[in-house]
Amino acid sequence: MDVRAAVAIAAGKPLEVTTVQLEGPKAGEVLVEIKATGICHTDEFTLSGADPEGLFPAILGHEGAGIVVETGAGVTSVKKGNHVIPLYTPECRQCPSCLSRKTNLCTAIRATQGQGVMPDGTSRFSMGGKKLHHYMGTSTFANFTVLPEIAVAKIRADAPFDKVCYIGCGVTTGIGAVINTANVHPGAKAIVFGLGGIGLNVIQGLRLVGADMIVGVDINNDKKAWGERFGMTHFVNPKEIGKDLVPYLVDMTKTPADQIGGADYTFDCTGNVQVMRQALECCHRGWGTSVIIGVAGAGQEIATRPFQLVTGRVWKGSAFGGARGRSDVPRIVDWYMDGKIEIDPMITHVLPLADINKAFDLMHAGKSIRSVVTF
Repeated sequence: MDVRAAVAIAAGKPLEVTTVQLEGPKAGEVLVEIKATGICHTDEFTLSGADPEGLFPAILGHEGAGIVVETGAGVTSVKKGNHVIPLYTPECRQCPSCLSRKTNLCTAIRATQGQGVMPDGTSRFSMGGKKLHHYMGTSTFANFTVLPEIAVAKIRADAPFDKVCYIGCGVTTGIGAVINTANVHPGAKAIVFGLGGIGLNVIQGLRLVGADMIVGVDINNDKKAWGERFGMTHFVNPKEIGKDLVPYLVDMTKTPADQIGGADYTFDCTGNVQVMRQALECCHRGWGTSVIIGVAGAGQEIATRPFQLVTGRVWKGSAFGGARGRSDVPRIVDWYMDGKIEIDPMITHVLPLADINKAFDLMHAGKSIRSVVTF
């Protein structure tokens, strides 16, 4: 079938909006009509050429929502008409990782997903008879896409596509890092580095679990109002403090009863390896946990003095907020629909597919929190 898609022809080039061909679902697969998709920094990371796993030509996009229109043989968990969110982190519930209950990083289709193909090793997308790569197993920059059954989360039918698509990545990544990865306790002191879409969701996750002190760190003063809207209690612009950032933040968190200072939890949402080090080193001696969410460029490494870890600080990574997609995503949609979390204010721009490159321009200019393309 012919579908409309934004194709990444090559690294560093604008997306090309055109008609491509899509083969129907095979056994264990579903055909989904995408109704809306968010534009995430990870898409830009790959499009820029910095992603070591980036493949071209490809149909990018991993933050979508839509309706099942056809199922392949053997599919039982969803049916035609179901509303779903595609999952770039699937949940097969059968692989050693899923069965361990220690991680959300399902390995069932990881190898083929990284090669830009479906589990059988082939692509469903083509253009002019030539193969197009899938992206993160989702490829939501097309008005129809094919996904493995284990990579779709069934959600309630009354949830608006142009809002809950954001749960497919940004919302779940931020809130999940607080709840699943860090397991933040009520009354905690926390510091969030980078107040973009992920950072704001970390902040509202911290508010949700009852953190007392929520410090936002960003070099853009415009982010102060955004952070406060979602629960931030203090704001720091590193360019304006006149001293080294780490001791400044440690001093902020001191109390008369605790003169050591330092945050119970910190979160890096920048992908900057220097900031990752700062986030660790402003953690509290003895128990501070620092969570890395941001993705650094190919070949970059993190570093700190061993003393920082020997004295009890913990460095952790978080992918998709530690969420198990088919189990947790429907619950987060419910939280949104019940008013426990906010999404609407973060959707700052809604655009048609023809203007998808404008969404990337808005991201580069720092003028958007999240742009959404509707089909």
